[in-house]
Amino acid sequence: MCKGLSGIPSSCLEKAKGMRVKLSHLAEKQEWVYKHRVNEEKLPQDLESLLNSKLGIQAFRWFLCSEFSEENLEFWLACEEYKNASGSKLAAKAQNIYNQFINPDAPREVNLDSETREALMGLMEDPTADTFGDAQQRIFSLMAKDSFPRFLRSSYSQQALKVL
Repeated sequence: MCKGLSGIPSSCLEKAKGMRVKLSHLAEKQEWVYKHRVNEEKLPQDLESLLNSKLGIQAFRWFLCSEFSEENLEFWLACEEYKNASGSKLAAKAQNIYNQFINPDAPREVNLDSETREALMGLMEDPTADTFGDAQQRIFSLMAKDSFPRFLRSSYSQQALKVL
């Protein structure tokens, strides 16, 4: 007689959930690669150019997801969007970015030194378009020195180049 899921050890269920997430990620990646097979864009060899490329951002995002460090890219992109926000929305967007990425209890906390974090806390009282400039630059430097070189050696960048 079938016991249903209750008869399966919880460790097996957790592994199955993890595999399901990975399979959905791979399916999404395959679908994207198929759609962009005719794209003429080449993958840039420096981080600044990569971040100006839709293909580059997507391939880099996949790579960072595989390393569980996509919060750095997401923070950088949020800062770019924030810089272009209208004055009336700056305070709300600044608070959202702070709550998502800077706050020590943030769900996607980025790795910032205490000096930068404390400076940001002071700027949150009256945010301006360049409130996150220093923090964004530090995260950019971190990605350029750490994640980006690994990305270039990874299968993610190689696969992106193959479809172009």
